[in-house]
Amino acid sequence: MNPNSLDINHLDRSKLTRFAWLSIAVAILTIGLKTIAYLITNSVGLLSDALESIVNLIGALMALGMLTIAARPADESHTYGHSKAEYFSSGVEGALILVAAVSIAYAAIQRLITPKPLEQVGIGLIVSVVASLANLGVALILRRAGKQYNSISLTSNSHHLMTDVLTSGGVLIGVGAVVITGWQVLDPVIAILVALNIVYTGVGIIRKSISGLMDSTLSKADLAIIQSVLDSQKDKDVKFHAIKTRQSGSLKIISMHVLVPGTWTVERGHLFVTHIEKALNDALEDSEIFTHLESLTDPASFDDVPFGKAGNQPVLPVK
Repeated sequence: MNPNSLDINHLDRSKLTRFAWLSIAVAILTIGLKTIAYLITNSVGLLSDALESIVNLIGALMALGMLTIAARPADESHTYGHSKAEYFSSGVEGALILVAAVSIAYAAIQRLITPKPLEQVGIGLIVSVVASLANLGVALILRRAGKQYNSISLTSNSHHLMTDVLTSGGVLIGVGAVVITGWQVLDPVIAILVALNIVYTGVGIIRKSISGLMDSTLSKADLAIIQSVLDSQKDKDVKFHAIKTRQSGSLKIISMHVLVPGTWTVERGHLFVTHIEKALNDALEDSEIFTHLESLTDPASFDDVPFGKAGNQPVLPVK
């Protein structure tokens, strides 16, 4: 096992809160701009946009808190670190998105029942476009950072902001359609469609958070990388089995049994598993590798704990 992997992970992730602060700043900016746009135009579509920005702010504050906790190093009570805190941030943000969708739909239905004309649309749309461009810029920054640091908090926040951008685009189209056609009903109808789109995004984020909390196995892409590393050792008269993986926040945990010839010395076996651990660490960032050395000449070495007991993942065969 590489003893430095958790420390390196901690040092890198301690810097992620700056992205949360950026998200907070743009959320405050867009709340102000979109509220002004709503007050100018009296558009329920633009009101729905402003309401979602409030949810953006709450989500960004939650992300800041959870990223701060996730950056803490491992301790006696949390020997694998605190990276799973990010899943709580993501789950709460998904729930907040659903709350925003309900609020938007409610306001839109009220406007369907009691239509009201739009006012000063041109100025309102310009203000809304400026807010949307700010959201787009930050969403792209967060998406890149989320991918680079494997942060579900930043990735969820990016998805949320990108949804906000798409929402704003839909609202702008709706308001413009009202101006062109004079059909006031288009404004609340667009708002309802926006709410449905937000529900889809929120459900997806919640599902991903639950999957992470349930210690799902690594992705197919990561499993393929592990397979490739192990396959590269097949000419050394060794075997691997009882391979288990799980994702814990940003940390990728891999455990396996390494079977080597019984004639090998302890030192040679140790050097070999250290080589395997380093190869996997190099291939998969933020990974923690656990190996158990066994003898190829001992039949008991091939006995695995049955799947479904002790949280086993399916055995990954070496070709």
